[in-house]
Amino acid sequence: MAVRIHQVDPTTDARWKGLVGRHPSASVFHSVGWLQALRRTYRYEPVVFTTSPPTSELENGLVFCRIDSWLTGSRLVSLPFSDHCEPLCESREDLDSLIRSLETALKHEKWKYLEVCLADGNFGLTDNGVGFLPVATYFTHVLDLSPAVEDLYRGLHKDCVQRRIQRAERGGLVERYGRSDNLLQDFYELFVSTRQRHCLPPIPYAWFKNLICFQGQGLEIRVAYKDEIPISAILTLQFKDTVYYKYGCSEARFNYFGATPWLLWRAILTAKSNGAVKFDMGRTETGNAGLLTFKNHWVPRPRRLVYWRFPDCSSLNLVAGRKLRIAKHVFSCMPKNVLKVTGRLVYRHIG
Repeated sequence: MAVRIHQVDPTTDARWKGLVGRHPSASVFHSVGWLQALRRTYRYEPVVFTTSPPTSELENGLVFCRIDSWLTGSRLVSLPFSDHCEPLCESREDLDSLIRSLETALKHEKWKYLEVCLADGNFGLTDNGVGFLPVATYFTHVLDLSPAVEDLYRGLHKDCVQRRIQRAERGGLVERYGRSDNLLQDFYELFVSTRQRHCLPPIPYAWFKNLICFQGQGLEIRVAYKDEIPISAILTLQFKDTVYYKYGCSEARFNYFGATPWLLWRAILTAKSNGAVKFDMGRTETGNAGLLTFKNHWVPRPRRLVYWRFPDCSSLNLVAGRKLRIAKHVFSCMPKNVLKVTGRLVYRHIG
């Protein structure tokens, strides 16, 4: 017997906030504030698919953003620019019903594909003829904050983390934190420099302004200064009992001071003192050996994330990979101001 699927606007239907608040797999990326920031910055339309009728409590939900782009086509992504976004389902049967309905809907819509992200396993996506295929694999590092501070510190890599924290403390660095315009400006200039080193345009400044607007006190920017020069910065988000390290950036010529590990450690101490029990260090591409090694020094056993897509779009990935290599060569020649403009123009098309 076919199960009827309903659509919900998660930014206006209070039942979604209730489900996110009580579901153990919910994260900051499910939160209304995160979805509102995506809508305001990139004009994406958030939508939740659920088996729960409008007159009942929301028992499950799979959240997407509708992306309509003249450049890259239309698609449903769960979720763009988000490290992970688990389906909020209690059973494989619920998820199977949602996925099958979306597969059917795809045939009648102009979407190129559907994309979902799952941590460990496939939750039945490849069983019973469900046609999703893996398109990308990442790792996420989550630090357990339940041990005492002394034990947490001892668990960090001695040479690559502990000594760099100590070097930063001896170097007389000054930390400032909060959500002020001045802090955001210092963070963003470091962020642009970091993206420029990686031959990529920066995320639009408006995205960070909107995150501050919708996340409020759950967002914190930390900037390290050496002789009043901003040399490193991180941005974290807190949701329920987890703090998320979402963005980090630095000035390469000051890397000797170990400012980024120092800021991370201070963020961890603050998270623990505020009652958080987990510190999520975000996703890392399997091919990014340097960043993966850095995070392994904090959390030696990361969790695997798999991005699944229907239908199979492996040819799109090959084309996108070639285009990215060409684009990075072009970006490497751009001055900062041109890179900023490029970021404002292109990011809504690549979610």
